Amino acid sequence: MQVEEYMKLPYTRIIQEMNDESGHYFYGRIMELDGCQSTGDTLEELYKNINEALEGYIETKLENNLEIPRPASQEDYSGKFIVRVPKSLHMRLAVEAEREGVSLNQYALYKLAR
Repeated sequence: MQVEEYMKLPYTRIIQEMNDESGHYFYGRIMELDGCQSTGDTLEELYKNINEALEGYIETKLENNLEIPRPASQEDYSGKFIVRVPKSLHMRLAVEAEREGVSLNQYALYKLAR
């Protein structure tokens, strides 16, 4: 693939509005590409800068024959993960789920989605 083809792929852009000792600005990164990030004073400037960072990232990887991760997709995730919790929390969630008349799984999903 060429740089232009990679640039058209649906990489996940994560944007944060920042207010710190540097002032007010926007920070963005490409989730799938470690180290591919940029900033801008406005969203428009950030979008331009993050696309330039993406292009440079891809060019560097291609020039050095390094693998370029593909964009994340919902098909990459099963919808299942395991979380270990303290016994006391497990008990509390189970009691609350029973009180609500739903399964522990449904109750945990509700709590996570809030």
